Parts: sequence; C-alpha cells; structure tokens
Amino acid sequence: MFHKRWFQVLISGILISLLIFLLHEIQFFFEPFLTYAGAIAFPLIGGAILFYISRPVMHFLEYYKIPRILAIIIVFLLFILLGFIIVQFIAPIAQQQFTRLVDNIPRMSDMIAETITYWQQNQDIIPDQFNDSLNSVVETLQNSLDAAPGIIIDVISQFVGFVFALVLIPFFLFFMLKDGDKLVPFLTQFMNNKVASSFKRLTKSLDHTLNSFIIGQLTVSVFVGLILLVGYLIIGLNYSLTLALFAMLMNVIPFVGPFLAVVPAILVALFQEPIMAVYVAVIMIVAQQLEGNLVSPNVMGKALNIHPLTIITVILAAGSLAGFLGLLFAIPAYAVIKTIISHLYHEWLEHKAASE
Repeated sequence: MFHKRWFQVLISGILISLLIFLLHEIQFFFEPFLTYAGAIAFPLIGGAILFYISRPVMHFLEYYKIPRILAIIIVFLLFILLGFIIVQFIAPIAQQQFTRLVDNIPRMSDMIAETITYWQQNQDIIPDQFNDSLNSVVETLQNSLDAAPGIIIDVISQFVGFVFALVLIPFFLFFMLKDGDKLVPFLTQFMNNKVASSFKRLTKSLDHTLNSFIIGQLTVSVFVGLILLVGYLIIGLNYSLTLALFAMLMNVIPFVGPFLAVVPAILVALFQEPIMAVYVAVIMIVAQQLEGNLVSPNVMGKALNIHPLTIITVILAAGSLAGFLGLLFAIPAYAVIKTIISHLYHEWLEHKAASE
C-alpha cells in the first residue's frame, strides 16, 4: 500500500497542509523579514524596471568600447534629460488640465442632479423597472463624482509617501547595471555542475520573461498613449493630455487596462458634448486594433504565452486580494511562477528519461 500512487499523493497532501498550518502558527517569526521586504520592495521593483529599460542602452554603448562605468553615467544623464523634458514641457500642461478637471467635478455633479430631477419629473413616460435601474446607476455615478476629490487627495498623499522611496531607486539601478551579470556566477559557484547548469538556464528564462513583459508593456502603453493623445487633440476633447497620460498608465495593466483607460475620457466627452463619447470610443478601438495587430506581436511576441482567459482570472483574483498593486504585478508574477514550474517540469522529464 505504501507504494501506491494514491497513498503517496494523500500523504503529500497531508504534509503540505501540515506545513501550511505550522507556517501560519509561527507567522510572527517572519514579520521582521516581511517588514524588511516591504521596505525595499518598491525601490527594488522600480530599479528592476529601469534596469530592463536601460540595459540595452548600456550594452549598446559597451559595444562601441565605452567603459561600463561611463556607460552607466551616460544612462543616468539620459534619464535626467528625460525627466527635465517631462517636468519642463509636459508636467505644467498636465497639471493645469488636471486642476481644471478637479474644479469641474462639482459642475458635473450638478448636471447629474439636474438629469435626475428631469427623470423624476417624467417618470410617467419611463417604465418603472428601467427607471429604477437607471436611477441606481446615476446615483452610483454621482456618489463616485462627489467622492472623487477625496479619492484624489488620498492618491496624492500616497504618492508623496512613494517619493521617499524613489530616492533609493537610482542606487539600486546603479548596482544592478554595474554588477547584475555577476550575480548568477556568484551563486553557481556553490553548486555542482549539473545544478549550476540548470540554474543558469532557469535564470536565463526568467530574464527573458521579465524583459519581454516590461519592455513590451511599456512600449505598448507609450504607443497607445500617443495615439489617444493625437486622437483627442483632433476631436478637441478637453483635458486631452491628462486623459492620454491616464490611459498610458492604465495600459500597463494587461487586458483590463484599456477598458479602465477609456472610462474617464467617455465621461468627460459626455459632459462636453454627447457625440464626443462616440468619437472617443472610435479612437480607442482604432488604437487597440493598431496595438493588437502591429505593436504587441512585434514587441512582445509570444514570449509570455498566456491565454487571455488566464489573464482575466489572474487579474480578477489579484485585484480582489491586493487592489491596484495586484492588478499591476499579477501577470508578471504569474509569468515568473509559470516559467519556474515549466523549467522544473522539463528538468524532471529529462531526469526521468535519463534514468529510464
């Protein structure tokens, strides 16, 4: 009986459940480590994102015999130049549009209240069921608009907290660029040849997965943001730069990001001129078609190889558990876990074939 597969699976399940129970009982032991990990998580992730963006530039400079330290300094100067352009030319316009948008939120709320009053005065020509549903939707929308200033203030306060962590990102980025390629050799020196070879293949696969996702997703977001900005300017949509920047940020979230990005633009268009909402929807469809058929296949390809239904499931679960951060990091985390499991599975198959 001890050699039966069902018995081994049962014992494995019991042991895993026991391990989870024990870890839950001694979770106080891991709190200092979790606190430390939480403190460095943001600058570490930020440094890693900038690392994958700037590494090709550093390798390009090294190809022309420029020393690595000098190449890293040039990369930092390029980031400073980009930040100067954003602060000098883009940020003031976006700030003015954002301020005007916040100031107009009470007027939007008044328009919704007037619309509700009109509906209430004409309830005799509107079916009761439709009227109740419509009133519920409008009430929810009005509550959201009324709470918008508070939400914006909360977001700004959280952003100020992140600014302190931003100071550490350049230090993480510098050492990642300088010594990033030394990490794997340092770790493999403590392993035997077979394990070291397997670990090198795993790290190469993980590096390819993260590079494909980060570079691809940022390229797609910038492309969609520029297309939307041009489209919004053509149709004369108010707050076009702010809405395009918001869409660029939301497009970092796979699959559901484009749908979240278009909601504020459609609301603004409805208050500006109802037909503008149709134009905004057409512009978004055109941008998504160009992105889906031209940019994503050429930039990201099939490196991640994740089914859309899996993406939806993972994003919904991560959003429920961790909010916006869950939406943002769910897919790369899933891709990393999938890469590790796939690597271990293929290693097991090779070991099984060799033993047979």
